[in-house]
Amino acid sequence: MLVSWEWLKQYLDLKISEAEVCDRLTLAGLNFDGASTVANDRCLDLEVTSNRPDWLGHVGIAREVGVLFDLDLKVPTADISATSTGGACPKIVQIEDEDFCPRYIARSVTGVTIGPSPAWLANRLETVGITVINNVVDVTNYVLMEIGQPLHAFDLEKISGDTITIRRATTGEKFTAIDHRDYELHGDDYVIADSSGAIALAGVMGGKLTEVGEMTHSLLIEAADFAALPVRTTSRRLKLKSDSSYRFERGVDPEMIDWASRRCCELIVETAGGEICEGRVFAGAAAPARKPVTLRFSQLMRVLGIDVPPAEVHRILEKLGNPVQKQTSESITVIPASWRRDIYREIDLVEEVARIYGYDQIPERAGVSLSASHQSDLDRVRNKVRTAMLGMGFDETLTRSIVSDVWAKTFQGWSLSEPLATSMPMVKGEDRLRISLLPSLLGARRNNEKFSYTQIDLYEIAKVYLPKPKALPDERYMVGITSGKSFYEMKGIVESLVAMLNPRAKLEAIPYTDPIFEEGQGAHLTIGGTTLGYLGVVSQQTCKAFGLQNAASVAELDLGALMKLAVLVPQHQDFSTQPTMNRDLNLIVDEEVSWSQLQSIGYDAGGELVENVTFQEIFRDPKKDGPGKKRVLFTITLQAYDRTLKGEEADATIASILAECEKQTGAKLLA
Repeated sequence: MLVSWEWLKQYLDLKISEAEVCDRLTLAGLNFDGASTVANDRCLDLEVTSNRPDWLGHVGIAREVGVLFDLDLKVPTADISATSTGGACPKIVQIEDEDFCPRYIARSVTGVTIGPSPAWLANRLETVGITVINNVVDVTNYVLMEIGQPLHAFDLEKISGDTITIRRATTGEKFTAIDHRDYELHGDDYVIADSSGAIALAGVMGGKLTEVGEMTHSLLIEAADFAALPVRTTSRRLKLKSDSSYRFERGVDPEMIDWASRRCCELIVETAGGEICEGRVFAGAAAPARKPVTLRFSQLMRVLGIDVPPAEVHRILEKLGNPVQKQTSESITVIPASWRRDIYREIDLVEEVARIYGYDQIPERAGVSLSASHQSDLDRVRNKVRTAMLGMGFDETLTRSIVSDVWAKTFQGWSLSEPLATSMPMVKGEDRLRISLLPSLLGARRNNEKFSYTQIDLYEIAKVYLPKPKALPDERYMVGITSGKSFYEMKGIVESLVAMLNPRAKLEAIPYTDPIFEEGQGAHLTIGGTTLGYLGVVSQQTCKAFGLQNAASVAELDLGALMKLAVLVPQHQDFSTQPTMNRDLNLIVDEEVSWSQLQSIGYDAGGELVENVTFQEIFRDPKKDGPGKKRVLFTITLQAYDRTLKGEEADATIASILAECEKQTGAKLLA
């Protein structure tokens, strides 16, 4: 926000140095970014936070300075009774959607003469970087910079029909703005329209057809309250930014709309002549009453660690525009100012008192009670995952949530529904909310390969957005992993990650077919029957589609499933000091029998004595074993925690495993 020093003096008896004012404003939350000299004035550059739209006008800045230095604020009355005629505004205003436009005020001014602005008006606008156009347009910009309320002046004689309508645009409707560019509108845009069509893009910019020019003699002055989100959506989609849209996106003061309308008409008559039609046209509803908020004086000590005198609390809150409704020895109740939508809790009033009274008044050793912070389970699991991946040599990456339609449909293991589309893509061609992290990670691999990196081990923890019919998407955190390692190496990485969260959890890999994976090298990962994720070697076709030069493997895990199995309270378990015993098994099984089946049988049938079931290799010999057969060699590691295992116990355990393998899969032990 650019502020004119001379302009501020209109509202305050300002005899304080510029440096002192800027220092106090910075300590109160309105950061000073610099200053420059413009003609005979000083221009201050102040950083305005998004929750303070009242600071987007000189009156709001002056109010803040007045409270800090206990100065009286002088706001013009905007009295137009002396320059009003008995006529009425000749137009009717109709609002089709009051959720978008809860209130709209129209006034008309006749007999104006368009010409250059007086020096005082032009100088103030030039100080704050606004181009001077003519006396009428300059007045609308002046009031905008004075109170933060956008206004628009229409050439009344160019408005067709008797009715002005605030409505949705029709899809494909054409609109020519005052920048003389044509725009094609969508059904989500809102326009101000007459009987012939759109004459303004609501909250964003006026139209060329009703633009004020040298031949204009009658004006319609618009002052309205438009909803922030539709204005922001339209402005960003059309790449059409304006001082008006900037303020509507942050919210305007509903109780100052009429003041801004009267102030604009008053200044137009002063600078361009003419008469104001006495009657105004108001459409919509009055602003709802603000609910009172109570501040207990004891909370100031509890939160700030200092006592603030009740009289000073009363002065601060009232001068900030919060009328005091009731005050006792223990508390004060105020009605929050209409321009402060961010004040609705007791703690908000504590903050207001603190920043005006001065954070520098709070001693370093203030007696503020502290409580230990607590991490959520999500944060704790996320940190454990990061630690595990870092320990295995992986680097964390960050990719965009919005991807192209092709990328969004590269892997649909989590959902077969059509990915959700965004109305305003941040990057051309990327307008789908991703339903998997894998395409983004493959894109990251490609970017790393361009820089000739040979070892690309990446992971990401981020959300995917799974569509749901007639409801908001299912937002899930996923852990995406990519590497150049083999299928079994990647499976070992996932097993290590799971073991770090829960050493007792047993990962099961079920064969899974998808175009993103090489045939026979994809797996659906489960633990205890619950889906954990997917894993596989990227197919050559997918590598080619993503422009990858080298082989790649990927895995994607549901962080919610990891949270459910994670043991977050540290557990102690004694290590066995007894020796282990290994037995190698070479089984002949049918081709469709998977290693994961045999591994599960080994754990289940062996019971507590089975410490590990480790895959060794697969061998095929159709001549000896017959077609459709394969040999699976694996090792069973046996151990008893409380004794040395006897040979007879080991033989019995292996026999049980072999019997169960033969029963479930038809496996035969190779003699």
